[in-house]
Amino acid sequence: MGLVLPAPVRVPEGLHLPFAFANRRGERVAISGHPRQDARGAISGPYGQLGRDLGTAEGAEAARDIALSVLANLKSEIGELSRVAGWVRVFGMVNSAPGYSEQHLVLNGFSDLIVGAFGPDVGRHARSAIGVAGLPMNFAIEIEAEVVLAS
Repeated sequence: MGLVLPAPVRVPEGLHLPFAFANRRGERVAISGHPRQDARGAISGPYGQLGRDLGTAEGAEAARDIALSVLANLKSEIGELSRVAGWVRVFGMVNSAPGYSEQHLVLNGFSDLIVGAFGPDVGRHARSAIGVAGLPMNFAIEIEAEVVLAS
């Protein structure tokens, strides 16, 4: 697919985040909510609300980029992405203006990349996409997931 992963996340100086972006427990890895990262691993949003500051197509493209960020941090935790035996679930939160109802279309950017990269068996996942009134640091989208590793 010609995908290029960013560097693993770099937390901005002075920001205290007392959790792991990917937390392995046996054969499962819980992936914390992710915004987008730039090529160097710096958090890069997007910021604002869907339906006010960003349109659905922009949101779907950002969700695709967030999938690359998730993969970068997952790879940092487990070594090789080929160890992923299955995507269990994806949960996406979309900072939504009142009346915005296309959260599911935004999250398709993430899901389409995962299924495309891992194939329909390994990449298949359960998913929820919800609209929220706000997210930390005014992120427009935050996506978390869970995968199972090959034993």
